[in-house]
Amino acid sequence: MSLLDQLNEDMKQAMRAKEKEKLSVIRMLKAALQNEAIRLGTDDISPEGEITILSREMKQRRDSLTEFKKADRADLVEKLEDEMVIVQSYLPKQLSEEEVAEIVKVTIDEVGATSPADFGKVMTAVMPKVKGKTDGNVVNKFVKQYLS
Repeated sequence: MSLLDQLNEDMKQAMRAKEKEKLSVIRMLKAALQNEAIRLGTDDISPEGEITILSREMKQRRDSLTEFKKADRADLVEKLEDEMVIVQSYLPKQLSEEEVAEIVKVTIDEVGATSPADFGKVMTAVMPKVKGKTDGNVVNKFVKQYLS
């Protein structure tokens, strides 16, 4: 079952259960997928493309959450956290920090990185391995840590 099919099924269930917040997030995710399909000029998006879109939506929420916390907007923070839980349910299982650290270590050895100057090379090699499974900021932190 594709992500779009899953979203359609979940949308029907949310309508029946009158879950307005969940319904709103599902509609937004569907719109993001459909907009990307239109932009690419295709009818369906690959599973990797779907994960990319979901990751982008999650990142937007994380960024907004940070800003709302800085602005002391507890009402919006709570709403965003609820949305993030729903978006997260469609993403692959997230890696723990230990798993990310191990992937970064292995990748540093694979590319032969030895100094902070190799940061870009390591990030380019790591990100496809963890796409949709962790936040890029976590990867960034470990790459900086191991290269310095």
